[in-house]
Amino acid sequence: IAPRGKSGRKTLLNPSEISQVKKIGGNEIKFTNLSKIFWPKEKITKGELINYYYQVAPYLLPYLKDRPESMNRYPNGIAGKSFYFKNVKGKVPDWMETYDIYSDTDKEHKEYLVANDEATLLYMINMGCIELNPWTSTIHKPDHPTFCMIDLDPDKNSFEQVIEAAQVTKGVLDDLGVPSYCKTSGSTGLHIYIPFGNKYTFEQSKEFARIVVTLVNRELPKFTTLERQISNRKGKMYLDFLQNRAHATIACAYSVRPKPGATVSMPLQWDEVKKGLKMTDFTIHNAIERVQSMGDIFKPVLGKGIDLGKVVKKAAAVVEE
Repeated sequence: IAPRGKSGRKTLLNPSEISQVKKIGGNEIKFTNLSKIFWPKEKITKGELINYYYQVAPYLLPYLKDRPESMNRYPNGIAGKSFYFKNVKGKVPDWMETYDIYSDTDKEHKEYLVANDEATLLYMINMGCIELNPWTSTIHKPDHPTFCMIDLDPDKNSFEQVIEAAQVTKGVLDDLGVPSYCKTSGSTGLHIYIPFGNKYTFEQSKEFARIVVTLVNRELPKFTTLERQISNRKGKMYLDFLQNRAHATIACAYSVRPKPGATVSMPLQWDEVKKGLKMTDFTIHNAIERVQSMGDIFKPVLGKGIDLGKVVKKAAAVVEE
């Protein structure tokens, strides 16, 4: 984990004690099993993971604010079993904020955790949440996403082709006058975000993403597809626009992933999205230093959204060409 930088913060936990109590934002949290190995090959411990999230919290928390969290817990690290933990009713301290939602599937009300502060974030990590998967909308406008997203995942394709698809996607969006922001997924692909400012519905977001990937597919027909059925893709890369739906979650910016190397979902400048880029370029060992040096370059995705009406008219004309 990176030591404190010029504008950074020290690590929270000392490396010698396996159990420590810390007061964070007025609330005491007992951190346990800190010497437990979460990444066997790299010998990275649970304590190191918590220290990473403590150091990155000022940059990461805006992506969690007011968003219900779908927790996936890995109490024994990436080699152990994981399980989803969504309904926290009666299972977390009273000072934590929750959001009540009725589940049509289970025919019951569920309370989702909302990580609006550092203490809640670190409590989640202490429970074994390696990655953070918040909603793309907030509790204030649950049916209106903050951003539209395109997910580029290689499947059987090379990462170089993912990079090429991302570059073409940026070109399509540039032609439409739409700002776009890219990050590594931290797993195998790239995520491209377009700010929506919680102004439009999920259906509008999905339809806009569909238009964009249709134009991308038109330029890269040899190795991309819009075919949902895996058996019909014939080994081509799926341009996924269906993440734009209510209650869908995706690893947020600066989230660690439960993958070898302790990779991080890292925001990129577009000139970094080129041949030679690797998922393993960004891990909990260098992410802090990078974000302290560059600041939060992904911040605009949380800002003012595009004028979708104008953009769709322009896009429709292009699609019909």
